[in-house]
Amino acid sequence: KNMPFKMTRGAVYMDNTPVYQRDMEENVMGMAQKNGSVIINKDLKPEVQKDVLRHEKVHLLQMKTGRLDYDEKNVYWDKNLDGKVKKYPRSAMEEGSKKLPWEVEAWAANKLKY
Repeated sequence: KNMPFKMTRGAVYMDNTPVYQRDMEENVMGMAQKNGSVIINKDLKPEVQKDVLRHEKVHLLQMKTGRLDYDEKNVYWDKNLDGKVKKYPRSAMEEGSKKLPWEVEAWAANKLKY
């Protein structure tokens, strides 16, 4: 007779985020993708790759919760007080700048400083 499995303590957390190491443009360390995967620059040292992964997982969560979205021309961030999403044209911003609101949260997850 099979008995149902019941956990009595805590919950199991499994992180199955697909991570791909790839050649990337100069100065690009990683990218969170809309499909839930992360691309990491293959030329980074392992400890830096782990740090970049922590950073990119923040972006994955931002996208999953609907706070962050993007397309080829714009990045869309959070709702303003009037309930509208703020649009940031890619042509007018420095991608990855530590001053962008979605990057402020992601950089807070980094343990290394660069």
